Amino acid sequence: MPVSLLWAVDVYGRVYSLSTRGQQWEQCRDAVLEFKRVTAVQQCCWGIACDHHIYLNVHSSDVPIRYQEETFENQRWNPMDNFSDRLLPSDRWQWSNITGLEHQPLDSFFLPSTNWEWEGDWYIDENFGGEPTEKEGWTYAIDFPATYTKDKKWNSCVRRRRWIRYRRYKATDNWATIPSEGRSGPLPDPFNDISCGGWEISEEPRGRLSLWAVSLQGKVWFREGIHHHSPEGDGWEEVSLPGEVVQISCGPGDLVWAVLWEGQLIVREGITRDCPRGSSWVVVDSPNPEAGAIHVAVGDNVVWAVTKDNKVWYRRGINSYNPRGSGWIGMIGEMVMINVGLNDQVWGISCEDRAVYFRQGVTSNELSGKAWKAVNVPRDGDIRSHSSASSSSLHSAGCFFSGEVRAQSVMRACPSSPPPDPPPVDPDEASLREADAKSPPLALVLSPSLSGGPGDPQWSNVDLEETQTHLAVGPAGVRGDAADTCSLSSVATYTLCQEEPYGADEHPLWAWVSGGGCGVDCHSQLNWFNSATALSSSVQSMSLSISPAQTAAWRKQIFEQLSERSKREMDNFKHYEQAIEQSVWVKKGAMQWWRDWKPHKWVDVRFALEQFSGPEGNQDGILFLYYNFNEEKKYLHAFINEVTILVPVLNDSKHTFAVYTAERTKQRWPIRLAAATELEMHDWLALLSVSCCDSRGIQGPPSKQALWSVTCKGDVFVCEPSPSLEACPYPTPCDQMFWHQVGGHLRLVECNSLGVVWGVGYDHTVWVYTGGYGGGFLQGLASSTDNIYTQTDVKCVYIYENQRWNPVTGYTNRGLPTDRYMWSDATGLQECTKANTKPPSPHWTWVADWAIDYGISGGTDREGWQYAADFPTSYHGHKTLKDFVRRRRWARKCKLTTTGPWQEVPPIPLSDVTIIPCGAQSIVEPIPLWAISNKGDVLCRLGVTLLTPAGTSWLHVGTDQPFKSISIGGANQVWAIARDGSAFYRGSVTAQSPSGDCWYHIPSPVRQKLQQVSVGRTSVYTVDQHGNLWFRQGLTPSCPQGSSWEHISNNVRKVSVGPLDQVWIIADKVQGSHSLSCGTVCHRLGVQPMEPKGQSWDYGIGVRPLTLPLTLTHQPIAHGAFTVICLSPEWFVSVMATVKSLYVHVPRGTVFSIAFLCYS
Repeated sequence: MPVSLLWAVDVYGRVYSLSTRGQQWEQCRDAVLEFKRVTAVQQCCWGIACDHHIYLNVHSSDVPIRYQEETFENQRWNPMDNFSDRLLPSDRWQWSNITGLEHQPLDSFFLPSTNWEWEGDWYIDENFGGEPTEKEGWTYAIDFPATYTKDKKWNSCVRRRRWIRYRRYKATDNWATIPSEGRSGPLPDPFNDISCGGWEISEEPRGRLSLWAVSLQGKVWFREGIHHHSPEGDGWEEVSLPGEVVQISCGPGDLVWAVLWEGQLIVREGITRDCPRGSSWVVVDSPNPEAGAIHVAVGDNVVWAVTKDNKVWYRRGINSYNPRGSGWIGMIGEMVMINVGLNDQVWGISCEDRAVYFRQGVTSNELSGKAWKAVNVPRDGDIRSHSSASSSSLHSAGCFFSGEVRAQSVMRACPSSPPPDPPPVDPDEASLREADAKSPPLALVLSPSLSGGPGDPQWSNVDLEETQTHLAVGPAGVRGDAADTCSLSSVATYTLCQEEPYGADEHPLWAWVSGGGCGVDCHSQLNWFNSATALSSSVQSMSLSISPAQTAAWRKQIFEQLSERSKREMDNFKHYEQAIEQSVWVKKGAMQWWRDWKPHKWVDVRFALEQFSGPEGNQDGILFLYYNFNEEKKYLHAFINEVTILVPVLNDSKHTFAVYTAERTKQRWPIRLAAATELEMHDWLALLSVSCCDSRGIQGPPSKQALWSVTCKGDVFVCEPSPSLEACPYPTPCDQMFWHQVGGHLRLVECNSLGVVWGVGYDHTVWVYTGGYGGGFLQGLASSTDNIYTQTDVKCVYIYENQRWNPVTGYTNRGLPTDRYMWSDATGLQECTKANTKPPSPHWTWVADWAIDYGISGGTDREGWQYAADFPTSYHGHKTLKDFVRRRRWARKCKLTTTGPWQEVPPIPLSDVTIIPCGAQSIVEPIPLWAISNKGDVLCRLGVTLLTPAGTSWLHVGTDQPFKSISIGGANQVWAIARDGSAFYRGSVTAQSPSGDCWYHIPSPVRQKLQQVSVGRTSVYTVDQHGNLWFRQGLTPSCPQGSSWEHISNNVRKVSVGPLDQVWIIADKVQGSHSLSCGTVCHRLGVQPMEPKGQSWDYGIGVRPLTLPLTLTHQPIAHGAFTVICLSPEWFVSVMATVKSLYVHVPRGTVFSIAFLCYS
């Protein structure tokens, strides 16, 4: 679960935040003014202060907020002056935008506000389409506007070049004032309420938000232009209303509700991607006509309301097609206000005790939840107050027993002036303040019975003047003793007065809460609901502790005593023979088996696992399959120590898994079994996995030399290499390597020789290996008891809606008989409708509804359509006269929850990661690790060591454009590929300068855009968008950028180079025995120091066409194996192993083999 924050404001106007991994409220110390209300999202928090101005607090990130300003310098050629700034009257401006319609000289660019700063001066962009231009950056064309090229031709009459300048947002983690100005000038009245949301309406531009505000006069305003590169927005626009509004709420999507002054509610309709403000309002009656609504809160698919009698109401029937819902349902509980956060989780402030409450049991199937539960955690000031009170109380107690009264010290310590009045609060809290004013003071008065004796001195959180006032009205006979006690106890109480105006034991009173940026759900494990008072913290801080040295000595002594006892008791019985030399254990069950011969069908069998242990403690076993054939009883068997991998198989109707041995790998025919239930299948997989590991002596977590791999399903496998794996000239065949599964779900995994392992999920979440093993269905004996954490993953399932144009009706879903399905997958060969499309497996659950995907490559129009001349061909986002077909992509998110030895590395999602293959020499030496965020930013992870494999922080490496692929090789060589297909080399990357100094642009192969890069020790390989494999020539220590590109092969999809320059690829269109195959794993043979390009390819068995594409999951690869497991014509698993730790003992140029495990 990513770390996120819950925001709240107390009745004194102080802003607090509570982390999902924290256990106390943290006060925002930088807030100068008192705040009335806040509204939070994941990346920032908006608030209204007591001066009725709006403030913005943007959370800091390792990737800064940078915006690229650009302008174009245009020139025209004439016979007299050659190219000059003398343009024709019909030409564009000399300095203009890319279209030439706006005049943009360099001095016309200004910072939007004081919260921004320039990173540097203007400079010329010398990169054009992934290729370098001439030194001055000019591109040429025949006329304005036209197609520009980097080469000057004889008919080039105009030219232009781009100037770039970056500005950076500097006001992070601070409350920055937002100007209260509209398009036509200052706003007429200040604001009273605010709500932020709308980030799910559109993903373009990145980080787009909708901010709604209500003024004191009941008007509604909308803040335009809020996105990642402009967190403050552009300006305010007034929204017309049917009445005066008192409060408004905006959800993550297209839901916007508001409360009118009369108690009715209004709903905003017409909110779309192109019109985030909506078009009209619709009035909805209050849940209780006698007590109108005073507060409303909306989420993705829910609406909650609070009426004037503080009753809570839930609106049913809410969705994107019906934002008004169908009716109200009364809920238990009385709240002052309510707020809906991420995943439709609900927060509220109780009317009775002003505490923050969380709605438990809110799921996608039960959006109303089950019960309210109080958030019971202390504030940071409370803990400091308790710690201070404990120390001062002990000091004062010592003075009391010794008979000393330090009156002079007391007079100097206590303030002479009365405490300041509390700051003003909202009118909503006036009644609460009046009630508090009429009630007796909360300060404790010291009675004679409590203060007269020395045995039990009492301390209270009151200041000196207030205590003396209470004592003055007491009996005369008690006044002297009480005064002495006041003088004594004031020494302890003044320290509390310096920290907080009220004590820690006093219940905090909250005025507002916002969970819009708090990412919790029904599966989240929070530490907010345990009653942990500050008093227990102070007691723990005062308790005696044992030093680590004493603990180590104590453990050593106990271990020595146990060892001596064991030796003394066991030595006397060594000459006895064992009573039992072998133990046998058998487990039986009923399953179905996919018969090996024709006709292939599922056959009911009896399945038995027989395990036995020999006299030397070694364990082994046999699998038996008993079946009937032609009324004759037969059986199959497989030795446990011959099993190479156990693979779960995706099947819509059965819970199946496959058992591979070395012999069956060669036959391409595993033992495929089906269990009655998913739980039974998982039990058998866990049992067989433990048995296989025991037979090979594999116990505990994977070693540092282990091979890590992931499948296309996301399952994680490891292989413990044997000493003979790299033996020459007869290495261990790859079909005899044993792979066992560990818990977790990843899209790619990367490791090095020190055991540092990183992984990236399908939702770009980053995970680091914790050192445990097991998780998932591997529980009990197959899993460790610690270092196992909950892991979630989210990915999108895509389907395509296809249409064809005809002269009568235009575009329609009636295609030609030869056309693809009107609802299909990307290939058009399989019919995929919204109704029959299911999640990838039963472990995945839908978490959102189907929505149009506007982020598809090639662009879309406003409705998400892409156009083309026919199926299939290249698609574009605008319609032309030759476009007779169109399609649009629909996406739906699904979520997987599992467990494994992985811990999240917040907070930046990544798309690619690479670790230097060679390891550090000590446990504290940093390990270079580079990554690319899902937005294309290049990052360098600092503090990655053996002790801290997750690192400490991200260092942003500046780039002029987003990147998509990165690789680090020997000697800290860092190469990267930008999204426009250009290659870059990072110079001067050393241990002292882990991020290097600058990027060097490497010219791409002629008329080619690169797609992926992989770096070895002395070689660099790239793959372009057309599937060509290129080798970089001329790499030397003095010239690490190389000199030129040499074409090696075509039809290549991915490449991976190991630390000793071994080359592996996944190729398409490889000639097989019957037809062309795709997704073929190939190994480059003949790689030698004098022959770095190798000589030929060693081709493996590829996948038949019409199956899912095979992709590499990570890079770089050292010695080892790719294992391709073809489970069925519809599914296969690609397993890719990183064995970077093995290259130390291997001669250069060693040839390896590949194992292919498949059946059709």
